[in-house]
Amino acid sequence: MAAHGADTGGRVTITEIARQAGVSVPTVSRVVNGRSDVSPGTRARVEDLLRRHGYRKRPSSSASRAVLLDLVFNDLGSPWAVEIIRGVEEAAHTAGAGTVVSAIHGRSGDAREWTRNLRARASDGVILVTSAMNTLHEELQILGVPLVVVDPAGSPAVDVPTIGAANWSGGMAATEHLLALGHRRIGLIAGPSRLLCARARLDGYRAALEGSGITLDPSLIVPGDFRPEAGFAGCNALLDLPEPPTAVFAASDQMALGAIEALRGRGLRVPEDMSVVGFDDLPEVRWSAPPLTTVRQPLADMGKLAVRTVLRLAHGEQPDSPRVELGTDLVARASTAAPAARG
Repeated sequence: MAAHGADTGGRVTITEIARQAGVSVPTVSRVVNGRSDVSPGTRARVEDLLRRHGYRKRPSSSASRAVLLDLVFNDLGSPWAVEIIRGVEEAAHTAGAGTVVSAIHGRSGDAREWTRNLRARASDGVILVTSAMNTLHEELQILGVPLVVVDPAGSPAVDVPTIGAANWSGGMAATEHLLALGHRRIGLIAGPSRLLCARARLDGYRAALEGSGITLDPSLIVPGDFRPEAGFAGCNALLDLPEPPTAVFAASDQMALGAIEALRGRGLRVPEDMSVVGFDDLPEVRWSAPPLTTVRQPLADMGKLAVRTVLRLAHGEQPDSPRVELGTDLVARASTAAPAARG
């Protein structure tokens, strides 16, 4: 498969060029695309192999067609995804770029089909918002297509720029808010443990408790998956404890809304009987009953920065920082209050 911006004429692959040169695939791609961050000796060796194998440089995409970016999710069923799409679309429109939005649902067959489609439309860059990264990363390296990962599920490859939110400090802020109101038994409906953001929010919760001298009670932590149903089930599990918590921190807004519904189903009031905090600050939570206290992560801003970063990569430039975390802020609304006295 040819590097982005080159035509092999059916000859050797970029992977073979890299093997013969004794360098990585991204290094060959940087040489093909005229990047400056390659040592002179390595550049000479790769260029010699490119000439010997008959690579021909194509005109840049901007000279012949509009720039096209791919935005890829694992799942599009969440309002969280909509907020990222909104930011990506706004920044892409400003830059004169088109956007193709896809969901691969974590299935290898979907990923393979997406890769075939990407190859056919000659994408100029990919913004990946998904946990299924390893195979796609390898394919994109072979194609020479720039990649940026938003809210990475785990530790990405060292050469892949990432954009996330300050999940640890957000989890800590949510818990500290409840502590400041006087709560001492605070439940957590956690996110999927495979996701880096969920683990960071859990760690922030733990750090806040530890900082207040409160011993962690493992029974107050229940699993979730960021969906309303998990919040509903998790809150019911906490309510069934011999000593239920007086407040709940749900690691996503959707789970927080599910928790409020569970409380309502038990005839309990928010925040009079239990306080609830979410995480995301999705547009609809300010209209929930009651309006939800939550941690705002700048989802649209993350999408905008991802576009700017991938376009810089497509032009052979490097981002200012390979790892960016945008700040989170606690937004206090009516779903939290001091705990009621229990007789």
